[in-house]
Amino acid sequence: MIKRYVVGSRMSQAVAAGGMVHIAGQVADDRKAGIVSQTQQVLAKIDALLKEAGSDRSKLIAVNVFLPHITDFDSMNSVYDAWIDPANPPARACVEARLADPDLRVEMTAVALL
Repeated sequence: MIKRYVVGSRMSQAVAAGGMVHIAGQVADDRKAGIVSQTQQVLAKIDALLKEAGSDRSKLIAVNVFLPHITDFDSMNSVYDAWIDPANPPARACVEARLADPDLRVEMTAVALL
C-alpha cells in the first residue's frame, strides 16, 4: 500500500510505501532567514512529516543535505547535530548545489522506517 502526505499538483511532501517513508526536499518558509534559522525550519518540517507518517527521527535511514554555499556546512551542522538522535544517526550526504530560489540556504530529503 502507498500512502501520500501533503499532496500537491506536482508532488507529495512524503510518501510511505514498503515500510518506509520518503520525504521530499524540504526548504524553509522564511527564505530571507540565515542558515541556522533555515536549518531549524527544515528539520521541523521533517519532524512533522515523520510524525504524520507514524515515524520519528530515531528511525531515519538516510538524510541528504543540499547547500548552495558549502561555507554554511559548519553552521548547518551545529543545528543538525543537535537534532539527530545520537543513538541512531542516519546515513547522510551533503553536497553543494544550486537551489530553486537563490534565497534558500538549505534543502533536505530524508528516508525513515515506519
